[in-house]
Amino acid sequence: MRSQASVRPDASTFRHAHHEFPVTIKAIVFDAYGTLYDIQSVAAVTEQAFPGYGEIITQVWRIKQLEYTWLRSLMRRYQDFSVTTRDSLTYTLKVLGLKPDMGAFELIMDKYLHLELYPDAMGTLAAMRDRKLAILSNGSPGMLNALVANSGLDRVLDATISIDSRKIFKPAPDAYALIESTLGVPPADVLFVSSNPWDACGAKAFGLTVAWIERVTPEAMALSCVKSDFVAPLTMFKAIRTQMDELGLEPDYRIHALSELPGLIASHER
Repeated sequence: MRSQASVRPDASTFRHAHHEFPVTIKAIVFDAYGTLYDIQSVAAVTEQAFPGYGEIITQVWRIKQLEYTWLRSLMRRYQDFSVTTRDSLTYTLKVLGLKPDMGAFELIMDKYLHLELYPDAMGTLAAMRDRKLAILSNGSPGMLNALVANSGLDRVLDATISIDSRKIFKPAPDAYALIESTLGVPPADVLFVSSNPWDACGAKAFGLTVAWIERVTPEAMALSCVKSDFVAPLTMFKAIRTQMDELGLEPDYRIHALSELPGLIASHER
């Protein structure tokens, strides 16, 4: 028998892992970075600024960016995501022995306001306009509002929610509580979507129904590592940040792309 965590969008029912009754999905809330927006799209700019270092900068930067959000939350020394992003980029360039001029640094930082959407993001959200659609992100309001406007998602979203008002980053429970206080939809009626395993676990621990986007399978990871003794920075990033964590929590649904979401929702309505 398949566990609920392995249910695919063609399932005949759409049910919460801990209940026998159908879940009513009134709102679909997305993580932003890595879920709707491809964080790897910064690599072109990092390579332009530092030829030959683009990939390693991109991966170390993202790893430290996330690490700093968790450290600041634990230390109760909150700084918003724009500061955290700058600090993690500063760390990355310093540890690689790179000294940017201010123009190069700001060029790289500006890319976070112009990240590329995943190709199926806009169409997926447009297909689900009959429900409330929102972003819940660690991003600061200024970063998120600019990113959403620049990508055109402001035309399909009902809300862009930053954790900044709570001064603590996901996966802290207070961050996920912003969904109900902003949208007026209780956790039981929310589907939370993220490709970040730590975020999926945090949302599940809070009590949301969770769909995790498994863009990189363990089988693909195994193949990428067995081909060569050299493990590329992107491969290492995928091993650390894209595989489901061992925290005793499982998402309700695993999908492989945003485009599978309308089918997942439709299976609930049959």
